[in-house]
Parts: sequence; structure tokens; C-alpha cells
Amino acid sequence: MSEPAASLVTKSELAYDSVREKILTGEFQPGSVINQATLARTIGISTTPLREALRRLKAEGLVELDAHRDARVAELKAEEARDLFEMRRSLDPLAAGLAAQRRTKADIAAIRDAVHGLEALPSDPDYTELLHHRRFHAAIYHAAHNDLLIETLEGLWDKADRYRRLALEVERGPEERAKKDREHRLLAESVIVGDSDTAESMMREHIDTSLGAKAAWRLMKPHD
Repeated sequence: MSEPAASLVTKSELAYDSVREKILTGEFQPGSVINQATLARTIGISTTPLREALRRLKAEGLVELDAHRDARVAELKAEEARDLFEMRRSLDPLAAGLAAQRRTKADIAAIRDAVHGLEALPSDPDYTELLHHRRFHAAIYHAAHNDLLIETLEGLWDKADRYRRLALEVERGPEERAKKDREHRLLAESVIVGDSDTAESMMREHIDTSLGAKAAWRLMKPHD
């Protein structure tokens, strides 16, 4: 009995990763309907593990499911973008400050590895680029050694990637991109050397000028 269960988990994870990538890269646009039968055939699985993956994505706020099991990519909402920005503006600096105080040798190695080759996101980032940015911030979160804080920030990141893509529809110039690259390096260095005050202030500045902040401003701005 254990072997089919393990197989089901594997297929569910495959479906989760596939659908999540399609949503975050913009292949599945906000509000678009997900044809479960067609998608299951494309992935090469049955609809049972796909539905399990969709329920997981619903819990993350990326997918909506109705009573008839139709699936739809969640719309982008101004209120959610604002809420994400407000939460991250408070919690990311806290994590950075704690990370500077509590980082271990393993944490330092993970941060250095994650910041290596990290560049500001282009206008149409691929999934690997999105994951690289997540890995850098996750390395700082985990260095804080506060499980509840890590869990909360990881959940916020799941929701925020789609808003970053919205903000990237407005091209960033080379100076702005270079500024974000400097922020990443200075943030990493302040945590590594144990400067919690600088780590906190640098992270707050990073969030204030982030793609998430731009998305919130863009969605909240009244349209003529």
C-alpha cells in the first residue's frame, strides 16, 4: 500500500511545481481558467494528483476553486498588494536584524552562495531568476532562526512573485537595476558581519523601493 501513496505524492509535487511555475512566469495569466483534464494530460498525470496540487495552490492564494472544481488563476488585487507590502515592510527588516545577530557559519555560507551572481530581475524573468531571488531572501530569513517568522515570510513570498511581474511591466533603467544589485550586496554583507542595525535599515530601504511596493502603488492608483 505504501508504494502507490509514494507515487501519488510524487505526481502531486510534479503537478504543483508545474502549475506554480506557469502562474509565476505569466504563462497562466491572472483570471485565466485552468482546464484540469487538458493540463493533466500535458503533465502526464491523472486529475487526482492535479486536484491535490491545485488545493495546495489555493491555500497559497494563487488559485481559486469553485464548487464544481473549476480552477482559475487568482486575480491580482490592490488590497492584497498593499497588505503584502505592509507586512513585508515590518517583518523583512526584523528578519534581517535577527539574522545579523544569530547567523551561523552555515548561514553565512548559504547567504554568500545565494548572493553570488544575483542580479536585478529583468522585465520578463524566467523561473530560475525568480527562484534565485527567493533563495537569497530565504537564506536571510533562515539565518534569523525564528520558525514562525520564517514560515510567515515564506508564505508572503509565495503570494508576492506575481505582483513583482506586474511591476516589471514598467521597464527599470540601468541605474535603478544597479541600485538593487548594490542593496543585495550590502544587505548580505551587513548580515554576514553581524551589523543588525544596518541590516534592518538596508532591508527596509530595499522593501520601500521593491517591485512589490511598485505593484501596490500601481494597483491602488486611481485610473482616469
